[in-house]
Amino acid sequence: MATPRKLSARPLAALIDGCIEAALRKQGFVAGDVLRQWEAVAGPRLAAGSQPIEIKWPRRPGGDDPEQAMQAATLVVRVEGAFALEFDYAKALIIERINALFGWRCIGRVLIKQGPVTRPRSTARPAPRPLAPEERAALTGLVGGTEEKLGAALLRLGEAVISSRSAKRD
Repeated sequence: MATPRKLSARPLAALIDGCIEAALRKQGFVAGDVLRQWEAVAGPRLAAGSQPIEIKWPRRPGGDDPEQAMQAATLVVRVEGAFALEFDYAKALIIERINALFGWRCIGRVLIKQGPVTRPRSTARPAPRPLAPEERAALTGLVGGTEEKLGAALLRLGEAVISSRSAKRD
């Protein structure tokens, strides 16, 4: 009789690697580390306006020439127009960080393609600051006299607008 297998919780990344490996391989990403760690590689500011598309490996003609076997690849990155110049200045640093990540000189060049960047949807929003009593009273006075559902919606909208203002603008 077979013994029951013990189930344990595992990180989602450990399960996904095997599933998307074939798709990543088609785009040249032998390891998904560049994609998973893009924010650490490019930095938060540049990662917000860029995304790696593929790694183009040079064709290796037949033979055992070690000089041709160690040719570095080209990383193709989609960058939004506003970040293109800043990204261009940071290319050498990004190449250095990726090569340090893999432990060998795998990327020798970065090719920039301008275009829109798809960002993952973030469900986490910062909590709004609580309204001061005088702000709440002023808002209630403005919304007073409206239909119940409309008034509640206007109150929520007003609270969001007022709480998002910085203290310096007030």
